[in-house]
Amino acid sequence: MTVRSPIFRKLLASGFVLIASSLLVLDFYLTRFTARLQIAAVEQKLALAAKILEAEIAGLDPARLKQWALESGSRAQARITVIDPRGYVLADSQSDPETMENHADRPEVRLAAQGRTGSAIRRSVTLNRDLCYLAIPLRAAGPPGSVLRLAVPLEDLDASIWEIRLRILGASAVAALLALAIAWWLSRRLTRRISMLQSFAEGLAAARYSGAIPPDAVDELGLLAHSLNRMAAQTRDLVDKLSLESARRELILDSMVEGVLAVDGDLRVMFCNRSFARAVGAAYPVRENMPLPELVRDPGLRELLTGVLNTGESVRRRLELPAADGRAFEINASPLETTASRGAIAILHDITDLERLERVRKDFVANVSHELRTPLTAILGYTETLLDGALEDPAANRRFLDIIQSNARRLSSIASDLLILSDLESGKSAVIAERIPVPAAIENALRMVETEARHREVRLVAGEIDEAAVIGDQVRFEQALLNLLDNAVKFNRPGGEVHVKATRTPQGKLLIAVSDTGIGIPSEDLPRIFERFYRVDKARSREVGGTGLGLAIVKHVVERMNGTVTVESELGKGSTFTMLLPAT
Repeated sequence: MTVRSPIFRKLLASGFVLIASSLLVLDFYLTRFTARLQIAAVEQKLALAAKILEAEIAGLDPARLKQWALESGSRAQARITVIDPRGYVLADSQSDPETMENHADRPEVRLAAQGRTGSAIRRSVTLNRDLCYLAIPLRAAGPPGSVLRLAVPLEDLDASIWEIRLRILGASAVAALLALAIAWWLSRRLTRRISMLQSFAEGLAAARYSGAIPPDAVDELGLLAHSLNRMAAQTRDLVDKLSLESARRELILDSMVEGVLAVDGDLRVMFCNRSFARAVGAAYPVRENMPLPELVRDPGLRELLTGVLNTGESVRRRLELPAADGRAFEINASPLETTASRGAIAILHDITDLERLERVRKDFVANVSHELRTPLTAILGYTETLLDGALEDPAANRRFLDIIQSNARRLSSIASDLLILSDLESGKSAVIAERIPVPAAIENALRMVETEARHREVRLVAGEIDEAAVIGDQVRFEQALLNLLDNAVKFNRPGGEVHVKATRTPQGKLLIAVSDTGIGIPSEDLPRIFERFYRVDKARSREVGGTGLGLAIVKHVVERMNGTVTVESELGKGSTFTMLLPAT
């Protein structure tokens, strides 16, 4: 409200003080000026009366002087006093001369005794009243130095001055009220404009842009309104640009695969992106100024960031975060200097998959070397034996040649599977999309393992086979089926069974399951069963002639057909491999 505004009250109080001071000064000077005018008029009147009375007293008998003073005082309506050169009162119209003091020291009397007209205003000791005195020398009557003095009371003068003062006060009151009304209106208008400017400035500070201020006057506040309007437009443009830039930055940081974390000098979170929150299992967005231990309880990360804050140097370190399910990260931490404080920023690169791939690569190289070294060693050994003389022994040389041939076939099989796997993993070969009848493909695969199954006394059982088809490369699809059936036969026990079925799911996909009653797979080996050259029972794998690449080939074939392959197994009871493929 305007009346409650401090500036309004100050302006109004200032106006009131200024007007009151002006009226007091005006009253003071007007009353003094009026008093001077009134005194001058009284003195002029007394001087005129004194001249007349001086002429009367010229031929007057001294014995009648007192009576004359009484009569003249009544006619002149003034106090008449006659004083001799020594200052003694000879006659007075209102007092007994015998009781009056010597008047020689009166200022007006001294001036009159010197031949000049004297005047004074003071309180009469005799009458106990304020009087205006006028004294003139009596040149035509009496001894030289005699004085005629007239005096009138100041009550009439005070009444006139008071009447004038009342009029001045009345006019001043009207002028004051008018001036106060104008001051109130101006103050109210001024405070309204200032309040408008204040509201606009506060909205500008809070980023609320409610249009422009209408400059209703060409004055300092109007110029200020123009300046605020220009500043608001510039601030709006700047804020829009900063908002756009901030949105871009947020979008870039939020879409980054790497986790980003920024903390202040007290290890409170200033920013973290979605990837970091996802990595540590925290809800996103993260509350600003959250203490780091509340976000992720990892002493390694806290120690790393504390070291960066203390030394001001960048650090790169590998850490495994328990909050991220033990995933490994390469963390680049650097100091973050801002205008207000210092902090640190950490960028987390998830290297879990890279380490796994590196481990797989190392295992692959070791497995390939081992798989190739065993048949090559056998081939070289038996070849050297033949060259050393066994070639001449008909009974031994044929057995040695059979061993060499078997190992050569194993090398060929490994090389063939490696080429197939390399072709599938590279994705450079043309993708064949043909319609493959599933019953026919299963029948072909069963026919190809039928001899091996009879040899190992394993019974092949074809369960429910849906008349469905899938899209893909028929050769590769039949090879995947063959690999699953071949493993189910080779890793089975005598008298065991292998079951195959193909059914549609409620979602319209085709489920192909190959189950066996064999030795089963330990649970700790299940996550790595589809890796290249990975074997659960290495001795038995070599005994049955496996290369360790069959399941890896199955996985890549199924994924190229937009499907998935899974395994369920119980040690000693058997395994079930399931392919889930889009059906047509």
